[in-house]
Amino acid sequence: MIGIEKVQKSFGEHKVLADIDLTLKPGSVTALIGPSGSGKSTLLRCINLLEVPDAGTLRIGGARVEFGRERRLSRTEIASVRQHTGMVFQNFQLFPHLSVIENVMEGLVTVLKWEKQRAREHAAALLAKVGIAQKADAWPSTLSGGQQQRVAIARALAPSPQVLLCDEPTSALDPELSAEVVEVLRQLAREGTTMLMATHDLRLAASVAHDAVFLKDGAIVEAAPSHELFSRPRDARTARFVSTLTEALAVSGGAQGTA
Repeated sequence: MIGIEKVQKSFGEHKVLADIDLTLKPGSVTALIGPSGSGKSTLLRCINLLEVPDAGTLRIGGARVEFGRERRLSRTEIASVRQHTGMVFQNFQLFPHLSVIENVMEGLVTVLKWEKQRAREHAAALLAKVGIAQKADAWPSTLSGGQQQRVAIARALAPSPQVLLCDEPTSALDPELSAEVVEVLRQLAREGTTMLMATHDLRLAASVAHDAVFLKDGAIVEAAPSHELFSRPRDARTARFVSTLTEALAVSGGAQGTA
């Protein structure tokens, strides 16, 4: 299992995460929902150590890392965590000077020191998995947003991480391109990929996630199976937030129907 205990993070005087406890079971998909500024993205970045928590504990892949304001993490500790995580960013973050397949290969060759032919074969298999094998030699700038995000997912999967961290994976996409990415994530969920995703996309959260966690002001307000949290939230703050997402989804659906 992957677990975080009492994780805290502040930027200056602003506390972004307050005593976060969360456990992910192997093969589970968990959606982090909440208003902008609630700490969703920061939590993902803390798990991947793109941000280092001020306090708390992270357990992943047999590694256990303790955090503290006066404690600097060693390179070994950071590497021990990152080898078990894959990160998918909101704006794709592909290398523009590398082809699609080279983007997927890059970490395998430069970080894990794979032989190039082995890395190329593995990357080609992942591109086929996300339905974009035909674009292997294309430049990222020639791809649609949905295609770029699928490449980014393939790249994140390349080192076979224990958990895939997705930071608003569909928010930069229009509904049609978003559907492409949702289908890829849904397939990964069916295959048992452990995922933790921050999202405002109710379609994504409801159709892919087994569990949902509502954050507000850096704290977990409510956590439950996703179908329960969306249909029968216990906390009034969760109910208000879910209702705003549902109303926005209805308006979006109506606009698409009119178009």
